Amino acid sequence: MMKKQVTTFTEGPILMPLIRFALPVLAALFLQTMYGAVDLLVVGQYSNAGEVSAVSTGSQLMNSLTVVVTGLSMGITIMIGQYIGQKRPEKAAQTIGNGISLFLVVTVMMTIGIIALAGPLAALLQAPEEAFDSTVAYIRICASGFLFIVGYNLLGSIFRGIGDSKMPLITVAIACVVNIFGDLLLVAVFKMGAAGAAIATVAAQAISVVLSLIIIAKRPLPFTFSLKAIRFEGKMIKKILGLGTPVALQDLLVSISFLVIMAIVNAMGVIASAGVGVAEKLCGFIMLVPSAFMQSMSAFVAQNVGAGKWDRARKTLWYGVGASAAVGVMMFYVSFFHGDLLSGLFAKDAQVIAASVDYLRSYAIDTLLTSFLFCFIGYFNGCGKTFFVMIQGLVGAFLVRIPVAFLISRISGATLFMIGLATPSSTIVQIVLCMVYYVIVNRKNK
Repeated sequence: MMKKQVTTFTEGPILMPLIRFALPVLAALFLQTMYGAVDLLVVGQYSNAGEVSAVSTGSQLMNSLTVVVTGLSMGITIMIGQYIGQKRPEKAAQTIGNGISLFLVVTVMMTIGIIALAGPLAALLQAPEEAFDSTVAYIRICASGFLFIVGYNLLGSIFRGIGDSKMPLITVAIACVVNIFGDLLLVAVFKMGAAGAAIATVAAQAISVVLSLIIIAKRPLPFTFSLKAIRFEGKMIKKILGLGTPVALQDLLVSISFLVIMAIVNAMGVIASAGVGVAEKLCGFIMLVPSAFMQSMSAFVAQNVGAGKWDRARKTLWYGVGASAAVGVMMFYVSFFHGDLLSGLFAKDAQVIAASVDYLRSYAIDTLLTSFLFCFIGYFNGCGKTFFVMIQGLVGAFLVRIPVAFLISRISGATLFMIGLATPSSTIVQIVLCMVYYVIVNRKNK
């Protein structure tokens, strides 16, 4: 591979370079969210509530498994960023080679496991009877393309680590366009419901990764990389897993907590299930800005920590919080007061829309809080403090979110809004933990 100049975040202004780096990340996340939402949007317009429930439950499960890959890949992003900050690009290339080897093994194991356990997983999530078979089919079809899910996340982690947030945008843009056409053809024209949406998803992922690899092969990298670098080295794999596993475990278990809430809601019937599925898709859009800053923060902070510039890393955190919070206020207004307009984009059934609006209002509160939490998580990831990120996530999920949702669901006449309040409740606890740990880390670094 040809070399190009390394993108560095360790010199000059902070806010504008951070925003410029975050914008392509935001665009990529938007397209990735749209990529998943298109399935529900098209199925919601051309199929019944059972098919909508199948897509919402199946996609929630697949998202939960995808976050494992995303979390593990964070180890690669952190290591590449820190090596770039240390001006050791050859170690960054070594990280990529070992990362590819590791993810090939992960792909094989997860693909076999998901396909074999699709039925029991759908039952565990209490998929409604009228949506059960469609849910199982959706899960199995999506699992067959897990290689491409892994490929996309691996490519994204590599390029964010070297300071390039545009290549992941190109990758997901390709997937989004293909998925839209696939959904319209298979769901709207051929009436294949949830199965058609799943086939379109897999096809889009496959085409995206293949075309992206062709583009990457013609682009210069800031280090020399060849196929010989793809190998297992014990120390390097251990370091990737040491940084990525806590993030992956945290993301997985937090996602499982949302699956538990989905199971609680599924027991309330197909309308509640479909309504929460629509609301969850909308939440993906509502949380885009803090999510973009979280990913950007990790890469930005990692380079500064690698260069030993802790003051600059801390300033990056607070710039990110300010910018993200400004957008969070607007997201709160739209999602709390105009949830019916948003939900109507994904469903035509009046009852499903009403259920979605009720649940969405509780998430609107969370938009005011995640601006702080997500930036803190990105900051700690960039610092390599991924074990703490795991701990605070587990506390929020299993000591607050699940217990609160379960207890509220046992109240006679409990609404989806009341159950949804479990999420902002856990976010408040997590912010407190992050603030305390931030003070501890700062004292230690001084």
